[in-house]
Amino acid sequence: MEAAAMANTVRVATAQMTSVNDLSANFATCSRLVKEAVTAGAKLLCFPENFSYVGSKSGDSLTISEPIDGPIMDNYRSLARDSSIWLSLGGFQEKGSDDSRLRNTHVIIDDAGNIRSKYSKMHLFDVDVPGGAVYKESGFTEAGDEIVAVDSPFGRLGLTVCYDLRFPEIYQQLRFNRGAEVLLVPAAFTKPTGEAHWEILLRARAIETQCYVIAAAQAGNHSEERESYGDSMIIDPWGKVIGRLPDRLSTGIAVADIDFAAIDSIRKKMPIDQHRKPSEFWRSVEASL
Repeated sequence: MEAAAMANTVRVATAQMTSVNDLSANFATCSRLVKEAVTAGAKLLCFPENFSYVGSKSGDSLTISEPIDGPIMDNYRSLARDSSIWLSLGGFQEKGSDDSRLRNTHVIIDDAGNIRSKYSKMHLFDVDVPGGAVYKESGFTEAGDEIVAVDSPFGRLGLTVCYDLRFPEIYQQLRFNRGAEVLLVPAAFTKPTGEAHWEILLRARAIETQCYVIAAAQAGNHSEERESYGDSMIIDPWGKVIGRLPDRLSTGIAVADIDFAAIDSIRKKMPIDQHRKPSEFWRSVEASL
């Protein structure tokens, strides 16, 4: 944890927005939300997956994908620097290995505009949503293969993106092998899956890792063909929702304080890191079956 994190608490914020297929319009929305977060005293603002662009149909994002050092990300780096705030930019369309592929990349920018870390989404959304559309993210996206955590003034951050939420293994790795204290979940959940599972999964990840969870969500209708569930929230290590917008579809922010003493207290009183079985134990169990 960085020296700036010596204070017992630090204020963070999560954004909720409805991105569209207009880079300038989305940047204007993000800029407004940054101003709101700064005014509220937040030192970190987390944006949802596809914050900078949501295409009207699958694969549209390929047309605007860029390297991390391209002009789109440069604008957000300037925004962070000019506003003196850290940004979690989840689900940036990073150019892939060729023109037919991109990476769904979560980028952390500090308050000086420096890129501190990035993580490429590991679990791709190839799903026939019950009561919804069919998605094939792997058709144009390269999966990442690295688990990423990074130190910050807000504790050690564990980076994930959207569909990763359904795979507890990555969160276990972030907590127990990478030392994460705050888990970031930028997302664009569909309406049917969000209604059924969004809050349940987020609170489960917080409880089983004893971490804060900051979940930033796309919300509402992006186009005639695409709708997101919304409901951005911040959850403490006991699984309690401590920050949430009053309307799950509105554009705005929710704020809460990260309390480092609360993390330490919960982990000390219920030391699951000491009680959990090592991976060697489970391999031996499997071998005996």
